[in-house]
Amino acid sequence: MTFPAHTRAVLVLGLPLIGGHIANFAISLSDTVMLGWYGVEALAAVTLASSYFFVLFMFGSGFAWAVMPMVATYAAEQDEISLRRATRMGLWLSLIFAGLSMPLFIWSAAILDLMGQTPEVASQAGQYLRIAGWGIFPALLVLVIKSYLAALARTQVVLWMTVVGVVVNVLLNHALIFGNWGAPEMGVAGAAIASIGTHMAMLAGVAIYAVIRLPEHQIFVRLWRPDGEMFMRVFRLGLPIGLTSLSEVTLFSASAVMMGWLGTVALAAHGVAITLASAAFMVHLGLSNAATVRAANAAGRSDWPHLVRGAVSVAALSLAAGMATTLVFVIFPEPLIALFLEPGEPARDQIVATGVWLLAMAALFQLVDGAQVIALGLLRGVQDTRRPMVIAALSYWAVGIPCSYYLGFVAGLDGVGVWLGLVVGLACAAVLLVRRFWRMTQVAAPPHHRAA
Repeated sequence: MTFPAHTRAVLVLGLPLIGGHIANFAISLSDTVMLGWYGVEALAAVTLASSYFFVLFMFGSGFAWAVMPMVATYAAEQDEISLRRATRMGLWLSLIFAGLSMPLFIWSAAILDLMGQTPEVASQAGQYLRIAGWGIFPALLVLVIKSYLAALARTQVVLWMTVVGVVVNVLLNHALIFGNWGAPEMGVAGAAIASIGTHMAMLAGVAIYAVIRLPEHQIFVRLWRPDGEMFMRVFRLGLPIGLTSLSEVTLFSASAVMMGWLGTVALAAHGVAITLASAAFMVHLGLSNAATVRAANAAGRSDWPHLVRGAVSVAALSLAAGMATTLVFVIFPEPLIALFLEPGEPARDQIVATGVWLLAMAALFQLVDGAQVIALGLLRGVQDTRRPMVIAALSYWAVGIPCSYYLGFVAGLDGVGVWLGLVVGLACAAVLLVRRFWRMTQVAAPPHHRAA
């Protein structure tokens, strides 16, 4: 295939995945916007709670992400039995992880208090997490089934099921946060209940689709039956992916905790800015998923020139998206931030002023953040997950978090310094992961294919 053909193929596969990620992100975005209308303290609390939930969710998501390259490879090899087994064991491992994580949700208020958050914010965040934490069960199961469908190029349904989830979440939030349509006014607790309802609706949708449209795979038939060999295969591939995701998300969650030390206004501004940056990141994440599927298919066929040309195409698309987002963040910061705040909010001017500087930092890390996630997607496609896990841990924990603390509190740059530390950690990961992928393709490909 030529480079334009690769680009078209990536877009056909990737655009629905990008849309699905943006729609999935819109679920948390609707929580942020609607709670911002409810009050700044509620916004600060759920910003912190969402970071906490996301840490555990991303750790557990490793088993779902492992299903994607495995199913794509088995599909290329026409091995439907292994395809079914991998999906089932992904469901098993996700359920086990969700059960093990529940104590951390139940006692979240005390944990956040120990992390130095203000008592009011810790209490409200804990109230949200004690309820919303139960949503990790359906959320992880949805991700496994979405990975299975995406690996089979069923990306349109991934998009539309997630769009339905957005609509359900907005309607439930409208009713339960503010007490509309005869529902009680529940504030933060209402947002948590709405989150669970949304995940359950999406789980029902993707499960019904899989049963009706792909009956030959029978992924839910005899789901109770253990499969030790495939369980360990998914576990060995998925645990490093989960730890890699944990490394990155803890970098951002640590930044939320540090911003909490700077006060409610700084944390609220961080919540708005990180929401906007995360929305832009969904484009790179969707392209990364497309890269995983296409790399896994190419690896399953041992087609190394195809894999390398596809990698160059997806990297070019990510670079173009990053440059466009950077321009938007630099040119229109104030209107973007204002979308999240009530016109009469007393702290509005302070939040906007802080958020403008944070978006400038977000513009800096768009390109490196895209590069590192594209490299991770390609490496997962060739089922290389252990070395990337080490690279991520060193980049985010040994470089990013210490830099954020030093620049924010020792150098006295406050929130801007905290975010500048994020840029340093992401840049370190991007360089090392791209280098790893290039070396992997040179080692794995036969000598006569390496110049392709």
